Amino acid sequence: MRKQLFILATSLFSLTFLSPARAETVHFTTEEYPPFSYRDGKTPVGASTEQVQKVMAAIGVDYTITVLPWVRAYNQALTDPMTCVFSTAHNEERNTLFKWVQPLLIDRNILIKHSGSKVEAANLDEARKYLVGTWREDYTETILRRNNFPRIDLGSDFKASLKKLISDRIDLMPISEFYFDKLKEEGNAVEKVTVLSQQSLGIACQKDFPADLLARMQTALNALIADGTQRQIFLKYGLHLDN
Repeated sequence: MRKQLFILATSLFSLTFLSPARAETVHFTTEEYPPFSYRDGKTPVGASTEQVQKVMAAIGVDYTITVLPWVRAYNQALTDPMTCVFSTAHNEERNTLFKWVQPLLIDRNILIKHSGSKVEAANLDEARKYLVGTWREDYTETILRRNNFPRIDLGSDFKASLKKLISDRIDLMPISEFYFDKLKEEGNAVEKVTVLSQQSLGIACQKDFPADLLARMQTALNALIADGTQRQIFLKYGLHLDN
């Protein structure tokens, strides 16, 4: 009996102190940006959200997903341990700020206008004379500044900028080409003007995020892409990749 108790105590000690147990929960933050991430009631859903859920189910690690204003979602992943934000554009400025799992999406970003407005721009040079709205801390602000747009209006979030566009308080705004298709299907009065950029969007994790866990997440995402699951998720949310 003493021998059995000793073995049990030794096993518990090993599990508690010696094994590389990852009892931590991964905390994901995201924004309200349908169809990629949004809330259905209180439940986070969307094309990117569903990929994250499948990745974490595949590797068997506990997680949470919280929908926040983009600035809070982004800044929490910058500073809070075991925190990742999605869907985050991977650009030069952000490259070393995070560890990355990608792509959740390869997307083109376009400039759009309110249907019927007097905006006329066939290219970026012509678009620079207009007031362009985006939202704080979004990667499109960086793209606009890099492309020398002199007049940039910063809203609190995507919905605020879209409301300004529809009410003609701004002339143009950048948007995912996939989401533009969704807006058109829903009957919104918007028109495509010109292409702004193309980029990979992924999961951006706090810079001290465990490398082995990051690798497992990347492997699981790679499998979703390879077996066609990612594409089926896109189609489920009305995103047609052949456009």
